Amino acid sequence: MKGITDEPQYSVGLLEAGTAICDVIDSHIFEQTLSEKNAFFVADLGVVMRQHVRWRTHLSQIRPYYAVRCNSSPAVIEVLAALGTGFICTNKSELELVQSHAIPSEDIIYSGVCKQVSQIKYAAKNGIDLLVCDNEAELRKISRCHPNAKLLLQVSTEASNLDDEMSMTFGCSLKDCRHLLESAKELGMQVVGVRSHISGPCEDEQVYVHAISDARCVFDMGAEIGFNMTILDIGGSFSGSETQLELISNTVTSMVDLYFPSSTGVSVIAEPGSFFVSSAFTLAVNIVSKEAVARDRQDLDHDDLSPTEEPEFHYYMNEGVYGSFASKLAETLIAAPSVHKQNTYLDAPVFSSSLWGPSGDELDQVVEHCLLPELNIGDWLMFSHAGAYSLGQPLCTSTDSPPPPVYYVISTRDWFEMQDTGVTHEATLKNFSLVPYFLNSCQTEAALSVPA
Repeated sequence: MKGITDEPQYSVGLLEAGTAICDVIDSHIFEQTLSEKNAFFVADLGVVMRQHVRWRTHLSQIRPYYAVRCNSSPAVIEVLAALGTGFICTNKSELELVQSHAIPSEDIIYSGVCKQVSQIKYAAKNGIDLLVCDNEAELRKISRCHPNAKLLLQVSTEASNLDDEMSMTFGCSLKDCRHLLESAKELGMQVVGVRSHISGPCEDEQVYVHAISDARCVFDMGAEIGFNMTILDIGGSFSGSETQLELISNTVTSMVDLYFPSSTGVSVIAEPGSFFVSSAFTLAVNIVSKEAVARDRQDLDHDDLSPTEEPEFHYYMNEGVYGSFASKLAETLIAAPSVHKQNTYLDAPVFSSSLWGPSGDELDQVVEHCLLPELNIGDWLMFSHAGAYSLGQPLCTSTDSPPPPVYYVISTRDWFEMQDTGVTHEATLKNFSLVPYFLNSCQTEAALSVPA
């Protein structure tokens, strides 16, 4: 790739008209086929920008604070910072990452359920004053280590758990809020707002009705005790579907107008994470092994099956739940992938299949059941919507392989639209090296890699 100068942190390929993401994936698969066939991501930063535009269109009165734990790719952080989002961080490494992009401390919220003393002191030292708190032990710890902190009281919303008896409840219950507020007052701490915890994604408008009305109660309690509360954080739980956006837009807008009109001076924020990044990333993985399994029988070689028996196939990939599919351990459903060069299999029969990571662990099952044509070792699978909770360090691994590299791209159209929003290469995206992305006849030139 030509044009990379000054050794920037990462390069972003500028896609000319007619070049699609599938072309970029083909290019890198061709490159990997000639080498080691490692898994990789392709990230379309234009999708991140368009998701921001969607948010601004539907929820213009609510400022997004991006949940960094969802995807800590530096290019994503830089794009969202340039677009004007705030950031939610759960630990010191996330705080350091966001600060490395010159994000003002007032645009950073330090959440985290159980904060380490050393990390609270780090926040205090670096002027990060907005902290989330939901119990008295945490309150007293913060008062010792960061007496100038401005607290958001996290309040659980009972309605959020009606359909999920097994979900964990985070936050202070409404009935316990007064005691926590009184304790904060005794300790000389500032409580500046409320953060609602909603188990999401959520399509039930009543959950938001309960959350905002509960927040109004806490604001009133705080005013009685002597706090001037000015921030309402409606939390996360954003799937990104058009239906949910319209639901939230209609319900939240009307509830905010009712309980927190502009005359109150309350700022309303939210914490979208996967909303921005899920659909922006595609993960390409390679089949490294396979088994043919007769139903209700022990594993067999394919050739040992009788002509009347239809096999199931177990495919083993070079990424699993201890790596890029870690969200599966939290019982997130991983959608079935597409097969690279699907046209090759247009008329081929499909078989019951399951997809596994490389560890051999019984927990390392990525997709329990899907229908696929019979694949061969060395074939590639494409997982779309792979941008959420997939780019952390491996939990464990049976190899010495690093995390998959990320290849960043953006179309010329999206780049010009981003500039129309006020985002410029020179002024805000200072760590980008924006370079033309060319695909020659062999689809070889591809030097956009940067480890996640």
